[in-house]
Amino acid sequence: MTDKIKIENVDLFYGDFQALKNVNMNIKENEITAFIGPSGCGKSTLLKSLNRMNDLIEGVKITGRILLDDVDIYKDMDATVLRRRVGMVFQKPNPFPMSIYENVAYGPKTHGVKGKAQLDEIVEKSLRSAAMWDEVKDRLKKSALGLSGGQQQRLCIARAFSVNPEVILLDEPTSALDPISTMKIEDLLVEIKKDYTIIIVTHNMQQATRISDKTAFFLVGEIIEFDETERLFSMPKNKKTEDYITGRFG
Repeated sequence: MTDKIKIENVDLFYGDFQALKNVNMNIKENEITAFIGPSGCGKSTLLKSLNRMNDLIEGVKITGRILLDDVDIYKDMDATVLRRRVGMVFQKPNPFPMSIYENVAYGPKTHGVKGKAQLDEIVEKSLRSAAMWDEVKDRLKKSALGLSGGQQQRLCIARAFSVNPEVILLDEPTSALDPISTMKIEDLLVEIKKDYTIIIVTHNMQQATRISDKTAFFLVGEIIEFDETERLFSMPKNKKTEDYITGRFG
């Protein structure tokens, strides 16, 4: 397995507050990597740094290097190109207030795809990838806001697929969903990792153990431990990791 993303000596500051401290990790392609840890420990901050979402926040300063296929994403890559290659799905489903079809076609259109036949094909393929084509194929013209919460989140995943990314970042994508919708999304992520590199921030440790290949445990902006998921949960090397996963704090 080759390294898709390399994170080298990354420090990140919001003004005077240091949110990430000397983060180093390599993320392999076609694996699911989970970030766990208590609230405010830097997991979402690091996730957003991987497609430069933090650029949009005032007063952010980042040092060190983040490489995608060995190219520095802050120095040698245009943010628009980066965000096409690295898609993002947020905690709260955020479909656009337009039809199901237009939600998925929106990204390809902004990247210059004009032909109806091609858009139809992309929409169908993306919805199939998100395991929801059969549920919505007869109501593509209906508003996406009429879907259930779980369907809206899978639509947001389909929307991320539509521009053919290589990496998909998910920031607690199931925290607002019921168990059945959660299971559908987990099954989906395991199914699609053969085509994508997936990084998920989750508060749900059972979720990390169910779907991820590797897990990183964060505490106050630092990576305390990063290992194969099974090993990290069964034989953590660090006392702090053990205390967190056994529920002694956090």
